[in-house]
Amino acid sequence: MEKARELAMDIAKILYDKGGVDIRVLRVDHLTSITDYFVIASGRNVQAVRALGEDVEDKLAEKGILPRRREGMNESRWIVLDYATVILHVFHPEEREYYNIERLWTDGDNQLIYQPEEAQE
Repeated sequence: MEKARELAMDIAKILYDKGGVDIRVLRVDHLTSITDYFVIASGRNVQAVRALGEDVEDKLAEKGILPRRREGMNESRWIVLDYATVILHVFHPEEREYYNIERLWTDGDNQLIYQPEEAQE
């Protein structure tokens, strides 16, 4: 589980460094068996969403970490990169607001692990 947390934090840092906004790392292992962490972020527009997804994919590939599955890169409104223990969701702001997946994955025990924006204050 520690490796999963480390991967989630690495992804959050890559997103932050690339200009991702509203970045959240949620521990969800107690809610689902599909993954341990969700990393959720937004890009300011379609181009930024694509750039964020590509940057995470490229930087992790340099370390030999490849996604099991990737979705949404063509439309770049909601990109999903599945790294098994961590699933990354990068949203266009409108889709982020509409789907509000943070709400879907909160049960009171859910833990917000990290918000890079707050770490800089």
